Amino acid sequence: MTNNNKNNTPNKPALMNSIWFAMIVLAVVTAAFTGQMDQVTKISFKTAKDAVNLAIGLIGIMALWLGLVRIAEVGGLMQTIAKAIRPIMTKLFPDVPPEDPAMSAMILNIAANCLGLGNAATPLGIKAMIALDRLNPFPGRATDAMCLFLAINTSNVTLLPLGVIAIRAAAGAQKPAAILVPTLVATSCSTLVAIVAAKLLAKWDHKKHQEKPISIKKEITNADKKDSIDIPKTIYELAPPTKFMKWGSIIALITLIIGFFYHIFTANMPPITLAQSMLSHWIIPILMLGFVTYGALKGVPVYEAGIEGAKEGFEVAVKLIPFLVLILVAVGMFRASGAFNITSKILYPLTHLLKIPTEVLPVALLRPLSGSGAFALVTEITYRHPNSFAAFLAGTIQGSTETTFYVLAVYFGAVGIKDVRYAVSAALMADLAGFLASVAICHLLYTPV
Repeated sequence: MTNNNKNNTPNKPALMNSIWFAMIVLAVVTAAFTGQMDQVTKISFKTAKDAVNLAIGLIGIMALWLGLVRIAEVGGLMQTIAKAIRPIMTKLFPDVPPEDPAMSAMILNIAANCLGLGNAATPLGIKAMIALDRLNPFPGRATDAMCLFLAINTSNVTLLPLGVIAIRAAAGAQKPAAILVPTLVATSCSTLVAIVAAKLLAKWDHKKHQEKPISIKKEITNADKKDSIDIPKTIYELAPPTKFMKWGSIIALITLIIGFFYHIFTANMPPITLAQSMLSHWIIPILMLGFVTYGALKGVPVYEAGIEGAKEGFEVAVKLIPFLVLILVAVGMFRASGAFNITSKILYPLTHLLKIPTEVLPVALLRPLSGSGAFALVTEITYRHPNSFAAFLAGTIQGSTETTFYVLAVYFGAVGIKDVRYAVSAALMADLAGFLASVAICHLLYTPV
């Protein structure tokens, strides 16, 4: 659910300026008293080199997975998910006409977030806010539908946390996809809390101001219909699959099912261990086969579509290098100076209460404020100990929460909303739920390697 919009990030650099500045200053000042200045100097060069090496390792993984996801996207998987959740959306947003462009855009935005397609989700989300604002009887003030949509957007159920999986794979984790199930469970909890919180806060807000709920129903005009969100246009002409593609896909899927049950019946291990093993080792090949066969059966030129997605993956990985270098150097210096040990002692009561590693808490605190900063922290933790519980939990938190304030600023800023009402409260409640659910499910599912 990562969002990028250069024209709507005036406050983000100021936040990261303060955080990065503080880490460098505290590292150098602490090193002066602890006698670790030589270690701080060495680690600054080492971590800068490690950050670039890590980013280079990410290029191939990101290119591969965004290529596979692009195949599924061109084949219409995003629209399939959208159709599945439409009945739910019409009940959650009873005041928004089902035929309105706002409903279509919201559905496709959520579907894109489910697949981890942040670049595709952002314009759809902004389109939805613009359409919702057209229905708004009080311009400049968020409606109930806007608040609920933002709460869901910042807590969206995530099926494929591709960025974190790529980091784990590049860092050498033995089970890079092990965070899939924890992330799905945690985001399901956060989305449920987001919906409940938004609905309850809406009732409380109306009672507080002694007003009736704002109705945004209106008659759909022909001009509105022209603005509706249809299936995205693609440069590819989809055609019926060839016999080779069709039968090859069918045979592959049947063979996979047979092999799946054969492995279950012949594996000599406890059921829980078997389930965890299969989720960790089988899920990646199954997803790869699923995306490719889905695209082939839909008539997608899988190689060409994969190449287009891979190019995007290459660009994404390269753009991460500056963020990784600066944050990882700052974190490395902070740790080498002894400042991290001091911080650990200060935060011990809280981390002990939640039973989480001390180094993971900054990820949870930074995640609602800066996605790139939190991502870099997760990268640093994972790179040091890829198979540790800290890396497992940090990756799950990263995939289960959102850059809440950034998303709210971008989406509300796009339509000039100044009175956001209870949107921030609902979104932060969802973030907290995602964090606590991540801690609980990771303690339950983590197995030492």
